[in-house]
Amino acid sequence: MSRMKLLTRHSRLMCVGIGTVIFGTGVLHRQRSVHVQAKTIAIPRKNVDFSKYMARPVTAVEKLEGTPNDMKSRMEIFIMEIQKEICDALEDLEVDIKFKVDRWERKTGGGGITCILEDGEVFERAGVNISVVHGTLPVKTAQQMRARGRPLDASKPLPFFAAGVSSVIHPRNPMIPTLHFNYRYFEVQEEGKSVWWFGGGTDLTPYYLDKEDVKHFHGTLKKACDKHDPSYYGNFKKWCDDYFVVKHRGERRGVGGIFFDDVDEPDQDSVFGFIKDCAKSVLPCYLPIIYKHKDEDYGFQEREWQLLRRGRYVEFNLVYDRGTKFGLLTPNARIESILMSLPKTARWQYMHEPEPGSPEAELMEVLKNPKDWV
Repeated sequence: MSRMKLLTRHSRLMCVGIGTVIFGTGVLHRQRSVHVQAKTIAIPRKNVDFSKYMARPVTAVEKLEGTPNDMKSRMEIFIMEIQKEICDALEDLEVDIKFKVDRWERKTGGGGITCILEDGEVFERAGVNISVVHGTLPVKTAQQMRARGRPLDASKPLPFFAAGVSSVIHPRNPMIPTLHFNYRYFEVQEEGKSVWWFGGGTDLTPYYLDKEDVKHFHGTLKKACDKHDPSYYGNFKKWCDDYFVVKHRGERRGVGGIFFDDVDEPDQDSVFGFIKDCAKSVLPCYLPIIYKHKDEDYGFQEREWQLLRRGRYVEFNLVYDRGTKFGLLTPNARIESILMSLPKTARWQYMHEPEPGSPEAELMEVLKNPKDWV
């Protein structure tokens, strides 16, 4: 398989509807080609049992079933599948708590399904959201895209479509890391031509460093990447390390993972296959870590440290995360879904420094100096 060409790390995520689900404009180092007709795999029309998902789809069922080869339909069905798989796996770890399902509509086109679980024995807060939005790309946004290399006519509004799945999981036990993942598809139509790309990533934020956990996490992601290109993991791991930085603290948010945006080569089916493998790797990455630590003892000191580190999580999301910032400034945005990424509880302490040689100090060393884990 020919390699997908990687574009710049300096991409700007645009959020419409939920959290970091959604679309990116990037600083590109080459002129992007226009995809007049995407290469697709012929998929026979068939009825899909949408009753098995968390809610009915945003797009009309008749349209999804009538356009099985269209990437918009394929992506929407896939993110519904991922949402259901993640929610089922997390609910299995709880006794009586179930996800609250909120299917919402966006006034200017599309909508989403927000699934939120709070106050469980294992998870203090866990959200798994999808959004499928469409409408007219504002001229200003098109101008930003054109300035970064996209071949768009920035003089007029353009039809766009964006779909993605995003999740943030905040466990109760400080020995279990927080997990975030996001996978998305974006498409712009211009005079019958289509410009499209994918983006996403999965990253881990531990409160106490278990090196075997981190090696397992990164090793699982590497396997997903290596199925498509042996250079992906290294490139996307560095991209992740460079993106999730709390700059005013001089530290990373967590121990990284993978992160990428603006991927549109070698062809649509190949990139979609890569996206699917990455999303399917989330549970194998994370579930063994949860089961390993969910019943471990912890005390007041560990809980206080967890809350301090969650404060750093809040700082990154509100100060630096491009998707969150753009979403909060976007008209008709789904604010509750955007802020779902924040932990339910957090704390700040003036001039706090962990004791030298402590487990907390061991974590800080890795956050300030990222390591290669596999």
